[in-house]
Amino acid sequence: MWSRFLRTSGNRAGRLLVLVSTVVLLAGCNYTFRAGSGLPAHVRTIAIVPFENDTGRFELTDEIHRVLMDELPGAFGVTATGENSADAVVTGTIRSYEDDAPLFRPGEEEGRVDVVERQVTITLEIRIVDVAENLILWDDTSLRVQGEYLEASESEEAGREEAIGRLVRSIVDGIQSDW
Repeated sequence: MWSRFLRTSGNRAGRLLVLVSTVVLLAGCNYTFRAGSGLPAHVRTIAIVPFENDTGRFELTDEIHRVLMDELPGAFGVTATGENSADAVVTGTIRSYEDDAPLFRPGEEEGRVDVVERQVTITLEIRIVDVAENLILWDDTSLRVQGEYLEASESEEAGREEAIGRLVRSIVDGIQSDW
């Protein structure tokens, strides 16, 4: 079929056009979508510095640091180390902490409201820096994570744990996306 088309085109310009079109088409078939691959290959160690805390909830610093130390190195396939010997450093600031009641219903007594579900919201500023390249790998100046808990059967700590778990997922997703 191609030989018939090439023969009928009759000139070199036609053959060249077909050849270029074929090459472009085949090159287009090799296109693949590649999401971010995470940390650069030379980053083998990571330091997670305890976050600064602008809230009155001082336990947050330790809770967030502990979870990040437990989860991030494994998620990135690196080893946790001290700040002075790390290839990458995670730093941040806890900007706000709120415990709200977004889900409620009228109570049995007039003028009373029964809270059904409460919501912990933590807002942070976070940065991951490649020390060797002096390059910011990822940062978010207003990362907001939430965790819900049932007023009747769960404690605020359950909502806070859920929010911190979502923080870890947000960091991993953020560094994995190369946008």
